Amino acid sequence: MTVHVVFPAAGVGSRFGADIPKQYVSIAGKTVMEWTLLAWQDAPVDGLKIVVKAKEDETCTQILSKFDHAYQTVLGGHERFHSVMNALIYLRKHGKADDWVMVHDIARPCVRRDDIQKLLQSCKTENQGGVLAKPITDTVKRLQRSIVTTEDRSQLWAALTPQCFRLGELSSALEQAIAQNAHITDEASAIELAELPVQLIEGHGDNIKLTRSEDAALVQFYLSNQERIKHV
Repeated sequence: MTVHVVFPAAGVGSRFGADIPKQYVSIAGKTVMEWTLLAWQDAPVDGLKIVVKAKEDETCTQILSKFDHAYQTVLGGHERFHSVMNALIYLRKHGKADDWVMVHDIARPCVRRDDIQKLLQSCKTENQGGVLAKPITDTVKRLQRSIVTTEDRSQLWAALTPQCFRLGELSSALEQAIAQNAHITDEASAIELAELPVQLIEGHGDNIKLTRSEDAALVQFYLSNQERIKHV
């Protein structure tokens, strides 16, 4: 069964607060995009590798030219899920409905190869889509107007990426969600809306998403801790 991977990279990262998209921020001599793609260099992906980019984004093109593997590029949409849908439409022309497709945030450069492999193996073994996730350890509060309640965190998990589903299953679920104007924050939420099962596979906590400027130092620490940054 063929495995494809999609990297949504068309966002501007407004919460990061920089004058460039966060995927082009430099950390230890490489852009965040480069670190993320390097993490996937030896991943078990035998299908297409698609980067979803913004229109006229020459920086993305220049970065992809540094890699030996040929990346396909697709133009992004208004929201992240529109960008993913554009990639799936492209994949449907070149793949099969029962292919697996893994979607990974370009701003998660610290993902571990063994977590990628663990997720994919579980999906293949169980014949069911799933997502990397980690149990929530902080106390979680819910604010409803002026009333604050505490959630039972023992049942709560934080969703990470990659997320892995069948190509036909995910594209149909996303199409349905878009038609319903549903609030979709990740691929799993579209699958859940379609009332299809999703398995949670525990991943490492260092698989963080670069969201705010202060996250950059933490990303560099994790990359160094994983011995991916070579110190002279």
